Amino acid sequence: MATALTSRQQQILGLIRRHVRESGFPPTRAEIAAELGFRSVNAAEDHLQALAKKGAIELTPGASRGIRLKNEPGPQQLHFAADGFAQLPLMLSLPLVGRVAAGSPILASEHVESHLQCDPGLFSGKPDYLLKVRGMSMRDVGILEGDLLAVQRKNEARNGQIVVARIGDDVTVKRFRKTGARIQLLPENPEFQPIEIDPGREDFSIEGLAVGLIRSGLN
Repeated sequence: MATALTSRQQQILGLIRRHVRESGFPPTRAEIAAELGFRSVNAAEDHLQALAKKGAIELTPGASRGIRLKNEPGPQQLHFAADGFAQLPLMLSLPLVGRVAAGSPILASEHVESHLQCDPGLFSGKPDYLLKVRGMSMRDVGILEGDLLAVQRKNEARNGQIVVARIGDDVTVKRFRKTGARIQLLPENPEFQPIEIDPGREDFSIEGLAVGLIRSGLN
């Protein structure tokens, strides 16, 4: 039987669920500390370690925002064979996309550098590919140069979601915001400016939604 959670631990678990549901990512330690009024990220880390010991979450070494909910519906659960024995989740083979040539499809064969085997439980939704991140415009949400962004192919997004967008010949990762007919692609680094998309612009499209991140040793 799982150990009962304290009220504070239940609060943090609810915060993690909300972040995953709304943005596709678990929160960072800094975000947990800021939302709950902790004085330091160490306090958030202590609570996360306690949640992990009680079996409510799993902390994944080497993955940015590496907090994995356990006992939740979705691809992170174990599969059960006909004989009743638990099996590990089937690994996903995901194409790793490097630099995208101007105007060409993201998944064009010339852009695929390799295929990586990934545990589906690392992601909030089923990804279609991994995109190697270029630049530091999303630094403050933990998306760094050389990271591998797990992307689910979609052509629509809700406010606040992190998207892969095409603007003319460029492909970029930004946070999506739409107010009326006005679309903004927002960086998470004050050194970068928001990108304004004029209504009806024909060379703009949403290519996918971020559903997870792997901190890569390939950068």
